[in-house]
Amino acid sequence: MTEHEVDRALRVAVELADRACRTIRGTGTGAAPTGPVREKAGPADIVTDTDEEVERHVRAALRREFPDWGIDGEEYGVEPGVSGAPHWVIDPVDGTTNYAHGLGWCSFSMGLAEPDGSPLLGVVADPWRREVFTATRGGGAQLNGSPIRAADRATLTGHVFMTEWAAHAHWPGQDALLAELADRHCTVRVMGSTALSLVQVAAGRASAAAIGAFHPVDGLPALLIATEAGATATPRLPAYDEPLLLAVPGVAAEARELWRRTVRPGL
Repeated sequence: MTEHEVDRALRVAVELADRACRTIRGTGTGAAPTGPVREKAGPADIVTDTDEEVERHVRAALRREFPDWGIDGEEYGVEPGVSGAPHWVIDPVDGTTNYAHGLGWCSFSMGLAEPDGSPLLGVVADPWRREVFTATRGGGAQLNGSPIRAADRATLTGHVFMTEWAAHAHWPGQDALLAELADRHCTVRVMGSTALSLVQVAAGRASAAAIGAFHPVDGLPALLIATEAGATATPRLPAYDEPLLLAVPGVAAEARELWRRTVRPGL
């Protein structure tokens, strides 16, 4: 893709993120939706009218602007593009459980990827704090248009480690990892939005973050933003459902050793 195409795609994505955030916030002061909350695969996998409305709007806009490109969304699945074309990934409300219960910690996540899944651009927007994280491959990461860098730290001790459950459940190795982090006096936060948790590493707020199962629709944009801000990723680009570890450079070796002992023995 040309630089001009990536710049245009990013501009459209940021505009769609702004509209999505306004839809998520609605007209009231609370975070909870006014419509029904419905189950998908089970009680811990839910969807609201807002999730569907945002994704429908984004898909319609992308079909107009980039008709040959594919789309993969959380609520409506895959629309293939032409052969060799890039594809979009969309999570309209990442953190629907928080949103449905009036907890103001969720995000809109959107990215563009090569046919092989390699990220080209990423946008993660926090509707409640009015923060928009962006990145393009090789172009660095920004928060509300200003460059950001991962924190300069030399240890996990005394700092923040972000993670998420696998919906309502712990994932393999997570409990052992949390125990190791506790022994190091590293404070863990489980906030409820994969995309928003991962970009906290990019913003310099967290020293590391981990998830038990990588899904491009909510993980790929944040992965690019974090690595463009200087964080290291293990692995560099996870396969679907593979665990992911992000860490700032100064704690990467320490974090990978814990990861190897608890989550990925023999790595």
